[in-house]
Amino acid sequence: MFTKASRRLLLSGVAVAGTIGTAHAQSTAGTAAGTSISNTAQASFTVNGTAQTATSNTATFLVDRKVNLTVATLQTANTQVNLGQTGAAMSFRVTNNTNAVQDFRLAAVQGLSLGILPGTDDFDLRNVAVYVDANNNNTYEPGVDTATFIDELAPDASATVFIVGDVPSAASANLAQVGLNVTAAAGGTPNTQGAVLVANDLVNQDNQVDIVFADNDNDGVLGADTLRNGQGWAYAALEVAVRNVALSVTKSATVLSDGVSLTNPKALPGAIVQYCLTVTNATLGTPANGVNLTDVIPANTTYVPGSISVGGIGAGGVCLIGGVSVADDGSTTGLYTGSFNTGTKTVTATIPTLLGGTSVAASFRVTVN
Repeated sequence: MFTKASRRLLLSGVAVAGTIGTAHAQSTAGTAAGTSISNTAQASFTVNGTAQTATSNTATFLVDRKVNLTVATLQTANTQVNLGQTGAAMSFRVTNNTNAVQDFRLAAVQGLSLGILPGTDDFDLRNVAVYVDANNNNTYEPGVDTATFIDELAPDASATVFIVGDVPSAASANLAQVGLNVTAAAGGTPNTQGAVLVANDLVNQDNQVDIVFADNDNDGVLGADTLRNGQGWAYAALEVAVRNVALSVTKSATVLSDGVSLTNPKALPGAIVQYCLTVTNATLGTPANGVNLTDVIPANTTYVPGSISVGGIGAGGVCLIGGVSVADDGSTTGLYTGSFNTGTKTVTATIPTLLGGTSVAASFRVTVN
């Protein structure tokens, strides 16, 4: 049975809550994980006209880690590549929506054929690697972009990621679909790839930071992602678009000497004649690889040993500036290779890569019999 005094205490008591804790700047991801939130309650009352107060114990808990991320391709269409191209790159954006600094592990997956992207995947890239944009210019730069995981990404911050690989030379190659898999990992130690996070949200612990996965299935039911798995996926494709270039070859013959006239040599027996072949790739942006120029020396002439030159500048079939002398035995000199087959009387000059919109000249000499 309550006394009058105790009834007055219960009826006149007013609870006043106050929060005590460390102030943290909030991001769109929410209060930072690990933030301590504490508060106490107070009761005020009177006893026989005397004001009194009572303070509760302090209730404290730590803000848990709400793991979330966004992964998206930066490609607006298939990336156009050439057969045999090296270092073809696709760009992606990874955003940390977690309320904590995070590392993210990165992996490229090929041959998914999930039907998310149009077309049929029919080739795989070679020497595939994943790199992080080091200077935030959204352009892959070999030797600059070398990090293979996202390190210490702050809440609300984003990083650009590149999947890089070499396109095979097979004529059957048309389309490669590639997926970027991003997995949330522990942050806190710069320049060290953190361990993959594991959710522990089944039991709530006030005195520890629980890990809760809050990410969506970002690629739909056909994709590789699932709901609340601490991962994200995005996809992009490489397409071999140009399969031929406008390649042309022009040839000229110039009498260099005839043993008679120094100023106006003629094609006399014993004269030295130089043949110039200028090969031009008129297709801008698409290189021609492994260009072989072959020429059988005509009847009534003899090849001048060691006279093959490759890499010069020519116009209209005329060699304007000489190139690099190459051996007759097929050995490589710098970028270029040349050879002379005495059996077939064939001169060969090889240009490894002829860029679009450029010309390269090759020349050799014969003696008129």
